[in-house]
This record gives sequence, C-alpha cells and structure tokens, in this order.
Amino acid sequence: MPHSLAEILSVTERLWPMSGAEGWDAAGLLSGDPARPVTSIHLAVDAVPDVADEAIDAGADLLLVHHPLLLRGVTSIAENRFTGAVLARLIRGGCALVSAHTNADVVETGTSAVLAERLGVHAALPIVEGTSASRGIGRVGRLAEPTTLGRLARQLGEILPATATGIRVSGDYGRPIERVALCGGAGDSLLAEPAVLSADVYITSDLRFHPASAFREDAKLVGGPALIDISHWASEWLWLATAADELRTALPDITVTVSDLRTDPWDFAVVQ
Repeated sequence: MPHSLAEILSVTERLWPMSGAEGWDAAGLLSGDPARPVTSIHLAVDAVPDVADEAIDAGADLLLVHHPLLLRGVTSIAENRFTGAVLARLIRGGCALVSAHTNADVVETGTSAVLAERLGVHAALPIVEGTSASRGIGRVGRLAEPTTLGRLARQLGEILPATATGIRVSGDYGRPIERVALCGGAGDSLLAEPAVLSADVYITSDLRFHPASAFREDAKLVGGPALIDISHWASEWLWLATAADELRTALPDITVTVSDLRTDPWDFAVVQ
C-alpha cells in the first residue's frame, strides 16, 4: 500500500529532525502535495535539471536532495533559469522535492559522520556540539593507526568519487597524522574551533584563499593542523548510500534509488 508524502515526511523528520537545521537553512518540503502517494524515492546531492530528469525517468514520486533548491530568495521561477526548470520538470512529472540539509549534517549518521567512518576515524564527536553530545557540526576523532598526510590524502582519493579538482593538501607529505577533524561540505567557518586547532589535519571543502593562507601561516608560527580540501559534492555524496539504507529500513515497501550523476560544477583541471 503506497505511503502518502506526508507519511514519508514523518519518517524523514524522525531520521533528520528539522530542529537540527541551522536558522538560515531552507530544508524540508520544497514542492509537492502532501496527500499524494509515494512508491519510489530518488536521492541526490543537488536538484539540477539532469537530476530531475533522472528522477522522473526512474519513476520516482519524490526526489530527496541534500542541498535545498530555494536556499536563497528568488523572485522568478521562469524556466530559462535552472531553479524554475527544475521545479517545472518535477511538478509536470509528478515528483515532489524534499531537502535534508543541515538537519542531516548533524545527526549520528550524517554527512560528516559517514566521511569519518569511511576514513576509519574512531570515537568521532562533533566539532561543534548541537542538541546532544553526539549531534552537531563536523566530526573529530582518532585513526586506529597513525598515518601520514600523504597517505591520508591518497586514501581520500580512493574513498571519494573522482572530480576535476581532486584533493588539495597544505602540509608536508610525510607529516604524521593521528587526530583528524573534518566537515563535509563548506567548513572554513570552523577553522578557529578548538577541536580543529588541536587536530593533526582538518579536512573540508571550499577553502578560500585568504582564510586558508592565514591558517597555514599561523600554523607555521604557533602550530596547527594541516589542511585537506576536497570536493563539496563528493564529500556529501557518500552520505546518500547511508540515507538510502535508513529509508529502506523505515519504509521497506518503498523503492529507494541513489543518483550516480556527478553534480560537481567542475569538468576538468590543467595541472601545471
């Protein structure tokens, strides 16, 4: 018997409570009729036209994404802009749109927790605690066995899906690494956190020039972690498989699929 979209939303609220979302976030139901039946859910990081087409072609009644399509205010949903094109395609295709964003970052099986688990980071706790000691932004913990910065970067290359930007590293290749701090997605807002500063390396995405440069130079003077910058999309794509498994457990009669489309915005890089 099909579940209504409203029933699916009660499950997503249990898995990723909206109380954990940041105040600036726009997660939750973005489009769709709560009374409409749902038999198939498609998961992706981003709601872009290719992903919308993929969800509709797969027969999905719901596209569940990580990044909210309407995070910032819009004044038009004309179809010559990608936001309008996505919404129009999904609505015509009878596919609802839901986002689990920062509310999915902070839970025990969220984006950063999945990345930490895949790297073998043990006893990982939030960098910034949220509603409980086990929930919050980012993760910090220790590797079961020490490694080097270079080997850790190569391990990330094996774990993460390939992207044009690859993995950028600030620090000596042979630097010993045991304590790891990380944040899936953009995490330069956490650079000054004590849990980051006390780590051997901080792994995150979208590190900008000036914050990264200042952090590197301060670390040379007074000590501090190395930096590893990874693709924003790739760091959060890992979470989709975990989210899909949780949905399948909670909704065993619903078909749940995961997108393999690369929605990282960069296509190639020239290495000098």
